[in-house]
Amino acid sequence: MSVDWSDVEKLAEDFDVAAEDIRKNVAPVVRRGAVNIKNDMRRDATGHPTYRHFPRSITYGEIKGGLGAEIGPDKDLIQGALGNLLYFGREDTNGVLNINPPLDKEAPRFERALADVAEDIL
Repeated sequence: MSVDWSDVEKLAEDFDVAAEDIRKNVAPVVRRGAVNIKNDMRRDATGHPTYRHFPRSITYGEIKGGLGAEIGPDKDLIQGALGNLLYFGREDTNGVLNINPPLDKEAPRFERALADVAEDIL
């Protein structure tokens, strides 16, 4: 039995080109989504006199060559170490902030943008 691998090799070459296109086009989508989530988290945390500096501790950083982002309070910034308490509470208290609404709000936009990138590439 003989197998013709030429089509498979061609597909692999196409995916190599597409992989570079994906990295180039997805990074701005991730960046935009991360900024939107960061800004919404900051807005949600604004206005409380006890942790008035906390919103400025919420930052984002790109990871994996721009294909991911880490968003949240930076413990090295003023009041950033309050993040765990404010979002998750303690054993005997609940958190006072909810991390989910900014993520939920951004998810449909992020998915649409990724679908647009995939459509353009493929």
